[in-house]
Amino acid sequence: MKTSVKIDAQYEKMDDKFDAIEESLNASSKRIAPLQSLSIATKALDTRINRAISPALSLLEGFELAETLQRKLLKIASKLLSEKKNPKKRLKKLIEYVDCMNELNESINRIGYETGPAIQKLLEVVEFLSRTKAADYYRTERLRETLITLKAVSEAEVDSMRFDGVLDEALLNLQDEFEGLLMRLRHRISVTNDDYDNHNDGDYGVNYGGLGSDLEVEVLGKIAETLAANDCLDICIDIFVKVRYRRAAKALMKLNPDYLKTYTPEQIDEMDWENLEQAISLWIKHFHLAVETVLLSEKTLSKQVLSNTTIAADQETPPLWPECFIKIADKIMAVFFRFGEGVSRSSKDPHKLFKLLETFDSLENLKPKFFDVFDGEFSGADIRSRFRELEKLLVHASTRVFYEFGLKIEGEIHDGLGLTPQDASVPKLVRYAVNYLKNLTTVSYSSPMGKVLEIEHLWKNGTLSSENELKGQDLFKEAVSNVMEAIQRNIESKKLRFKDKVLAQIFAMNTYWYVYMRSRNSELVKLLGEEYMKSRYRHAAEESAYLYQKLAWGSLVKLLDVGEEIRDGNSNYERLGGLVREKMESFMVGFDEICKRHNMSGFEIVCDADLREQMKDATLRLVLPAYTEFFDKYESVLVKLKMTYLPPESVEAMLRGIFEGGGDQRGSDGKLNLIGRSGSNDRIDRRVVVDRKRFGKDNRRLEFDNSDL
Repeated sequence: MKTSVKIDAQYEKMDDKFDAIEESLNASSKRIAPLQSLSIATKALDTRINRAISPALSLLEGFELAETLQRKLLKIASKLLSEKKNPKKRLKKLIEYVDCMNELNESINRIGYETGPAIQKLLEVVEFLSRTKAADYYRTERLRETLITLKAVSEAEVDSMRFDGVLDEALLNLQDEFEGLLMRLRHRISVTNDDYDNHNDGDYGVNYGGLGSDLEVEVLGKIAETLAANDCLDICIDIFVKVRYRRAAKALMKLNPDYLKTYTPEQIDEMDWENLEQAISLWIKHFHLAVETVLLSEKTLSKQVLSNTTIAADQETPPLWPECFIKIADKIMAVFFRFGEGVSRSSKDPHKLFKLLETFDSLENLKPKFFDVFDGEFSGADIRSRFRELEKLLVHASTRVFYEFGLKIEGEIHDGLGLTPQDASVPKLVRYAVNYLKNLTTVSYSSPMGKVLEIEHLWKNGTLSSENELKGQDLFKEAVSNVMEAIQRNIESKKLRFKDKVLAQIFAMNTYWYVYMRSRNSELVKLLGEEYMKSRYRHAAEESAYLYQKLAWGSLVKLLDVGEEIRDGNSNYERLGGLVREKMESFMVGFDEICKRHNMSGFEIVCDADLREQMKDATLRLVLPAYTEFFDKYESVLVKLKMTYLPPESVEAMLRGIFEGGGDQRGSDGKLNLIGRSGSNDRIDRRVVVDRKRFGKDNRRLEFDNSDL
């Protein structure tokens, strides 16, 4: 208890001491409070000044980095000059050069972005200190001097580094490097022969594996991006389009396309056909080569180099590379298009049809590839539209040429094609038309011609309205059939112009037989049908041959008919002698006239050798047996009458000579070499050489019956 009392007393003393200490602390706190406020204000001011100075310090670091990058850029540039002999190593060094430029540009841009805020911060703190007098005069003055210096540096140094310093010089060098690299990328096209000079289509070797290596394309892409990022986008595009157009045009100029200088319809009409035909063939080859190789590779290069190059202010704009590619291709395609359009608009001569169809077919085959090359969503519409327009012109030109060809056959043809041959030979027009249709119906031309007719039919009549609507090949068959009918009408009209009916039948026989034989085993017969050709042309030839036999030789054979009563011996000898004399003299006169007609200058009895042989045999079968029978029966009468006559051997020789040539049995006076017999009872050995086995076996031979003659 005593201890507790002592402890309690001590606690009371301690409480008194604590109360005294508390009173002392309160008094001290009141005295220190102003000093604490001053300390806090000093720290706040120090923090504010540091915050204002920090951007400026960062800006100074940016200047220091920019100077370092400038020195590095100059060092790389000097190394580039020493690496000209090693292209691959130089390209890698050029990538390093471009990367350093991008870093320098980024550093300068960062300096430009940081200069304004740094100056603003310093300006604010200087104004604050000047207004509040929170810092001593010397500190405030130093901050004001720093502000002035920073303003001067930002106004002069930043613009100098961007437009007058190392970066500007590097951009100029980079433009030269960009142009030089683009010039190095060439189209590897080799001409294996002197095509146009030798009038030969020629072959072209295209060693195409893309324009440039991956490293070259990578460098070009980086340079394009760097130029665009440094406000040189227009210069970059201008260089790219100019250089690549030159390269593409120069590659195509290796093909010697001098024919492209002639492109108006009037100029094309003045060209020789051989030159024009050669030019169109070359145009087809060159057009394919330009689209499938040269321009396709240019499109690929444009996409690789410029795909990441956009207008910096607007990242949502369409990519620039399609527009650049179209600028390159537009002039080249325009030159090709104007030649094709000139050919399509030129005169519609029949022989141009084949080249028009070749051109149309080549465009149809090229169309998928063409629209793949010019498929830009934002460009290429004009080129695609002009391609379609060229196809339309070719369709109109092809159909018009073909239809006008049929009309020319029916009308009078210029240049001698419509004249009637006076020697009964096959007219030039018929020869031309048949061979024309034979070529047209081959696989190479029938398919494009059918498509052209179908397109033209659809344009005139709209879309197909029914399943029975004619297709391309049906329209082609109908068109060819119309031309064949026009040929037949033309033959008949010329046949009527002959005054000599025999000559008219020879003309018809020659011409119809030519049409039939010339078209045999051809695509023309497959298209129209064998029965069609037989019914119209072979039968017409057979009918004309029959009429020729009847008109030329039938009347002559009838002269040898002396009547039944004479044959039966019911008349007296004088009457028989007079009748035989009259018959023989009439026969000789008629035979002489026919021989003269057949052997006159320029007369072509039968053009076709096979037909000529058949007609010879048929004539021998008609005339020679009748004359031999008459001669054998009344030879004794002829001898007693002391008449001059031709033996059957001479008649046979003359008949053969008509068809074979050289068989004219005339003397120097132009008369027949007749043989006179007086008092001789010797029989003359006669042979009628007629190979009867030849007739009726070959289905190509004329089959007509001369029993009615």
